[in-house]
Amino acid sequence: MIRLSGIRKAYGKTLALDELELEVREGEFFCLLGPSGAGKTTTLKTVAGLEQPDSGTVVLDGEDMRGVEPYDRGVAMCFESYALYPHRSAYDNLASPLRSPRHRLPAAEARQRIGAIAELLGISGLLDRPVGQLSNGQRQRVALGRVLVRPARAFLLDEPLSHLDAKLRQQMRAELKAIGAVQHTTTLYVTHDSVEALALGDRIGVIREGRIVQTGTREEIWYEPYDTEVARAFGRPRINLLPGVVTESGVRSDGGVELPVRAQAAPGTEVLVGLRPRDIALHGGEGHELTGTVYVTEVLGRSVEVTVRLGTGEQRVSLVAPRADAARLCPDDPVRLDVRPENLLLFEADRPERPGRRIETQS
Repeated sequence: MIRLSGIRKAYGKTLALDELELEVREGEFFCLLGPSGAGKTTTLKTVAGLEQPDSGTVVLDGEDMRGVEPYDRGVAMCFESYALYPHRSAYDNLASPLRSPRHRLPAAEARQRIGAIAELLGISGLLDRPVGQLSNGQRQRVALGRVLVRPARAFLLDEPLSHLDAKLRQQMRAELKAIGAVQHTTTLYVTHDSVEALALGDRIGVIREGRIVQTGTREEIWYEPYDTEVARAFGRPRINLLPGVVTESGVRSDGGVELPVRAQAAPGTEVLVGLRPRDIALHGGEGHELTGTVYVTEVLGRSVEVTVRLGTGEQRVSLVAPRADAARLCPDDPVRLDVRPENLLLFEADRPERPGRRIETQS
């Protein structure tokens, strides 16, 4: 179990962590999602003991880590920058943790353990090569293997898949999930990729400007985002956010578009209505109907992203439709869309000082 309480860390005038609160449960695979500069890596380094917080406490398995050296914390960290021994072979890099006094294993047992991890990561044929002769993706897998090969109370993974190609990244996501399920080792995984967070995380924490904005399961983050920035962070294409005004019957957006979402807000309140592209159906159906004209289409393999200009205004929404349904659509073609009221999200209007927060809706 990992618990960070009131963690504050500044580098000169730059505040990296601002009273950060975070708890990772025993055996949990926890994904920390945020953009560059949000404080993700600083959080990992603080847990590992590589950075000392200016204030706050770090607790591992119930033990306060104040004054405990990194070597004695029992965590294994994978750096985004590999941190490998360039003059040694891939095998020797993988074996290095197992040769330390704390984790030393008999040679035969070490070879067996290294072989299993190497096979899992797809680097069995690279073990005799010097690290300097490996590609960036291969080095990344060696760095990840060096973490996984040793026993640890927690794994700290700093964007370990960032240098892999798309196919291998998808494969490795599945393997990492399997490793977590089998080993039950507490894992704090840092990423800027929402797909990775949704695929891997038992729970997800969203970090922004050194603070945890929201923590929850993938379902909680997806269906109940804290604010518009959290909503924008998840989903490809990004969520549609339509500005509008609360009325007695719902929300009226520009161009005469009426949306059937009843807000717990006073009439006249400016809001943003969230519609996820995959929650909008083409050609109408049983939900609330919207009309518009095609603005542009983009083929995405088996599906098509269709951008539609709504009503008589310039409001646009994107949706994802099967290729067979959208293959013949051309710009300016009239279309009917179907939106289910229960899939609509409602937010305050964004402000200069902060994103708009989610507003509860009435059924």
